[in-house]
Amino acid sequence: MKKRRIRVHKEGYSILFWLLLLLALLNLVVYIETPSRYIFFINLLISIFTFAFFLYFFRNPAREVEVDDENLIIAPADGRVVVIEPVEEYEFFEGKKMMQISIFMSVLSVHANWIPLSGTVKYVRHYKGRHIAAYLPKSSHENEHSSVVIENNNGIQIMMRQIAGALARRIVTYVAENTSCNINEHLGFIKFGSRVDLFIPMESEIFVDLGEATIGNETIIARLPKK
Repeated sequence: MKKRRIRVHKEGYSILFWLLLLLALLNLVVYIETPSRYIFFINLLISIFTFAFFLYFFRNPAREVEVDDENLIIAPADGRVVVIEPVEEYEFFEGKKMMQISIFMSVLSVHANWIPLSGTVKYVRHYKGRHIAAYLPKSSHENEHSSVVIENNNGIQIMMRQIAGALARRIVTYVAENTSCNINEHLGFIKFGSRVDLFIPMESEIFVDLGEATIGNETIIARLPKK
């Protein structure tokens, strides 16, 4: 049912190119200026490790999920569930009580974000802010973040919030208001450590537990109530 391929995400093309160029020049200088071959090989090994880490960080696994229930919410990110709790959400829902489910992505997680629910994008906003640790509860509001509201064909709305972490310096969101979106498509990308919050109706049936690992575009997070 699922097909897996590993690719490099387009958000990493520029960074990987300039990093490779910088490391190549650095190693050339060390090779020419340093009489010790031992130092050169140590520098070369460090360079290979550094490039391999960035290549791994920008990996982009091709994942496809098939669902026969349009009320199912699919995990938008790889990571671990750190919050499942009722909250009053004011940004879009005017204080309505919603269930918040948060997924924390470590620096080793895949950082592509997938669309969690097929439907229509009703709201997109990007907010500048702080860069405190993404696992802290206050990061949801105080950190730089982007919020996206999706309405499915049954008229039920959810919000997904991309949150920058202590290391993250750029949030990319691909969707636009009043356009359709579908699972198996990328919603965006967060660079270097971050978190994703989902805000769903209180009556939703939740299928994940605190501390549970999630796989983006594979793990089923919840089922929305029938309207």
